[in-house]
Amino acid sequence: MTDDAVPFDDRGFAYGDGLFETVLVRDGQPLLWDAHLRRLARGAERLEIPLPDTQTLASLPGQAGAGLCVLKLLVTRGSGGRGYASPESPVPRLRWRFMPFMPQSTYWRDGVRVRLCRLRLGHQPLLAGIKHLNRLENVMARREWRDPDVAEGVLCDQHDNLVEATSMNLVWRRHGILETPDLAACGVEGTLLAALRERLSIRTRGVGIEALMEADAAWVINSVQGVWPLKQLDDADGTCLNRWPVHTAHWYLQQHAHPLLGYPHDVFDEA
Repeated sequence: MTDDAVPFDDRGFAYGDGLFETVLVRDGQPLLWDAHLRRLARGAERLEIPLPDTQTLASLPGQAGAGLCVLKLLVTRGSGGRGYASPESPVPRLRWRFMPFMPQSTYWRDGVRVRLCRLRLGHQPLLAGIKHLNRLENVMARREWRDPDVAEGVLCDQHDNLVEATSMNLVWRRHGILETPDLAACGVEGTLLAALRERLSIRTRGVGIEALMEADAAWVINSVQGVWPLKQLDDADGTCLNRWPVHTAHWYLQQHAHPLLGYPHDVFDEA
């Protein structure tokens, strides 16, 4: 863990000028680590931020010790520059912390209720896909509900096309085909989604909420929580738009995703 104070002039603190990764670590072994490092490198290239040396990054997960935890690491452009003008030769600042973690395992079997968010994500292709520090859209979307029975919020863009959940990616099955939203203009490309796309045929679709209405199964996924089947979709006012029976058909996606995270993929058999 590093708890060194962040200077007041740190650009990540002041402007969200930086990147972060949230990594599941099991007994000192990071899950999907290469995918996290690739996304971090892709984000650093986009933002033109030098990454810390690879040896430093590679050594972090081994400091976790036994058990299951989450490593959150942040890389900022560091200090310097004037106003929005960045320093010509930035010195990046790396901070990290390990946090004990217990996944929401009942959601794997029982499924989750989600709602549509009123907030619409703006388009910015330069920032699309990467995990930059400025997550205000997601923060404001998550503030839209307090109901503990609602596990996630579904986000659309300014053209009402599906993008993601507030902290997870979306996948659904429609007409027998796995689909996921187009993230070319906004949204975060999750590492679990990227890993699944290497193993399964998942088509990218620029579609609206009608895709979820037509789907016979849908999921929200990320590399920390795994795969949560959707059991109910509400609109922003709480009116139910669609329900799905949660059954062994959902095991298909978990079968491919959960072994990557060390999670069980036969949760229905364990019920």
